[in-house]
Amino acid sequence: MRKTTLLEVIAGKNLGSNATDVDKQNILSAIANLEDFNPTPRPLEATDLLDGNWRLLYTTSSELLNLNRIPLTNLSKIYQCIRVQSKSVYNIAEISGLPFLEGLVSVAAKFEPVSSKRVQVKFERSIIGLQRLIDYKYPGSFIEKIESGKKFLAIDFPITSSEQQGWLETTYLDNDLRIGRGNQGSVFVLTKS
Repeated sequence: MRKTTLLEVIAGKNLGSNATDVDKQNILSAIANLEDFNPTPRPLEATDLLDGNWRLLYTTSSELLNLNRIPLTNLSKIYQCIRVQSKSVYNIAEISGLPFLEGLVSVAAKFEPVSSKRVQVKFERSIIGLQRLIDYKYPGSFIEKIESGKKFLAIDFPITSSEQQGWLETTYLDNDLRIGRGNQGSVFVLTKS
């Protein structure tokens, strides 16, 4: 019931871009209500649930929502792909727009558990380019190319600043829904894809 309520209040909000202040209050309330009934109190130990490709349904992150303000483009889908074995996380934003000019903004990071719910994240690489030139089809194959060390025909650079890090806490996790909270006060609601 609580999960259904959350999914209903975030529906049609374009990842959060279309949420009014009243919507945001209702969504944050629904998130808090669901977090109180987290079936996985130690999510970092539930590697089978945590691992995989997660598609963003809603966020309060202005960094992500600002991608929707690029002229002549629309933010299509955002994924957060977790690879527990290699302690890696990949954020991938698909950007649609003019035909044949669909874009991609991706950041690769490593994470280190600091509690049963929280990981410290250090961003290591950014890839920004056109999906066609990168030969992007879907997150899984793209991540395989990144992990193999492939350099892309894109803006592809290492992130070396020690300021490019933060933490992420998983506050709810079940078979197909994950809620996370970040160090900048952002909230993320994702579904397993």
